[in-house]
Amino acid sequence: MNYLIAAHTDIGIKKQTNQDSLLIKVADTEYGQVCFAVLCDGMGGLAKGEVASATVIRHFSDWFEKEFPEMLYRGIKPEHLKRTWENLIYEVNYKIGYYSERNNAKMGSTVVALLIIGDIYYIINVGDSRAYMVTGDSILRLTKDQTFIQKEMDEGRMTYEEAKRDPRRNVLLQCVGASSVIEPDFYLGQIKGRCVFMLCSDGFRHVIGDAEIQEKLNPMALPDEETMRQNAEFLTELNKFRKEDDNISVALVQTY
Repeated sequence: MNYLIAAHTDIGIKKQTNQDSLLIKVADTEYGQVCFAVLCDGMGGLAKGEVASATVIRHFSDWFEKEFPEMLYRGIKPEHLKRTWENLIYEVNYKIGYYSERNNAKMGSTVVALLIIGDIYYIINVGDSRAYMVTGDSILRLTKDQTFIQKEMDEGRMTYEEAKRDPRRNVLLQCVGASSVIEPDFYLGQIKGRCVFMLCSDGFRHVIGDAEIQEKLNPMALPDEETMRQNAEFLTELNKFRKEDDNISVALVQTY
């Protein structure tokens, strides 16, 4: 498997700091190229959310550089990868929580991470940042939000249309650093043909629709990394034009 990658992040039209953080890495290995991407949406007063999201990114980056090569050499086992990622999240959850208590500054971060090895993808998620798979004719959401309104929809107490208008749409059930108990969601699947994986913060997808994303970010529309970057910027500017007031971030990984 080979990859084209691009990422874009924007402070948006209202906030004073950009509390989103992201990472994309591609590595050549004995088993071919592998790709790793992480996106985090921080929360907290002033720059504290930025500290939280950057801390999560740093821990995942260190894992990929220092621990992943040995794991790959021994053979990736989904349950082992799941436990490893969960333990990493538990560790950084404790560190951010401890820092928050010592500095009297509540803060936390979502996280969505994607690892692609061969034709298999692995994802871990906490919060409401999302992962999607975009193909030439479809867009598939791969993660489920850990939010109040998602739980209400799952239990039949709220419709999708009601959820879009509900003022509690940003209320998280858990996030890294601000929750005493963390239960990450873990996903894996097979890649069948050329596609684009998209990781995004909630600010990227509040006011644009799946059809607009699919039109601009399907693999047929993205012949190279420069076009990927330009289309990510186009959708970001469209968000801002429609008065999205959150930070806006997206990471793209195209497989071929």
